[in-house]
Amino acid sequence: MTTAPSVADRTPVPLLRHSLTAARLPRWAPPGIAVLAIALGCAIGAGFGLVSHLQWGLIAALLFVAITFGLSARVEGVRQAKDRIATSLIWVAFILAIIPLVSLMVYTIQQGAGVVNGDFLSHSMRGVVASSGPGGGVYHALLGTLQQIGLATAIAAPIGLLTAVYLVEYGRGPLAKVVTFFVDVMTGIPSIVAGLFVLSVWNIGLGFAYSGFSGSLALAILMMPVVVRSTEEMLKLVPNELREASYALGVPKWKTILRIVLPTAIGGIATGVMLAIARIAGETAPVMMLVGVWDSINANPFVGPQESLPVFIWQQYSQVNNQYGYARAWGAALVLIALVMGLNLIARGIARWRSPKTGH
Repeated sequence: MTTAPSVADRTPVPLLRHSLTAARLPRWAPPGIAVLAIALGCAIGAGFGLVSHLQWGLIAALLFVAITFGLSARVEGVRQAKDRIATSLIWVAFILAIIPLVSLMVYTIQQGAGVVNGDFLSHSMRGVVASSGPGGGVYHALLGTLQQIGLATAIAAPIGLLTAVYLVEYGRGPLAKVVTFFVDVMTGIPSIVAGLFVLSVWNIGLGFAYSGFSGSLALAILMMPVVVRSTEEMLKLVPNELREASYALGVPKWKTILRIVLPTAIGGIATGVMLAIARIAGETAPVMMLVGVWDSINANPFVGPQESLPVFIWQQYSQVNNQYGYARAWGAALVLIALVMGLNLIARGIARWRSPKTGH
């Protein structure tokens, strides 16, 4: 027979008020270490006569990681120092990834901002001596790019969306495996191969003339697997509880997909479509092969050759020792980047507007 514990025995054990390591680096330590590492990296690079600033940056990054680990190990202990070094490596990788993007944007703006104006955006190259003279614009190329991308999206987005819905909601058995396999294969197809396929089947086999629509077919082939893969992943993220709740209320499966699943994933689907558009916006080889080069405005993408921004950039930059051609090429590159960014902002706005709202 056991006796009840006394009052002294039932005294609660005090909770640990200190963490495993009491000492901590101050919050300003990482920024301070970063400034110190940059200063030391610049000093070492200048002292050893290193010309490339990239080498200075790599030295500063290594110093940042090493100093962070050393101070953290001395103050906080080895366990916390390992966490610090992992965080430092992530920050260094992020900065190394963002530097080329920022450099590209800044350099393109510097080179092209002086050319882009109202005349540049509202005139074509018709009647302009491109090899030696100033003037001209990208209106015909901008119009062609918008029409070709629009047609490619109208073809690829519905097919890709329906294919993803089939793979996630209905796909079971060998057919789904075959579709998944070919989607994976199409993801790695070079753009020139898609252009050759459309050229062989659409233009040579069926006898259709070169036009903007021919280029849109090749762009749609390149765009389709990106839409399928991104949409498939977004649909998989929709909780099954939403589907089961809809089924429990007697809603058919097709209506559940249309009213519940797709609106829930609309943000990710729109982002995936915009990634696919960004994938095809800069394609040059299939457009040049199927659409051709044209210096005038052609508002009908189904008849005749039609210019596009990537082809215009290549055409202008290929003129050796022509400062006007180089300037027009950089201006067109800036317009193309602004176009892709604008389409992304529009897609995000539509996705936010159409996404389901949650009450508080």
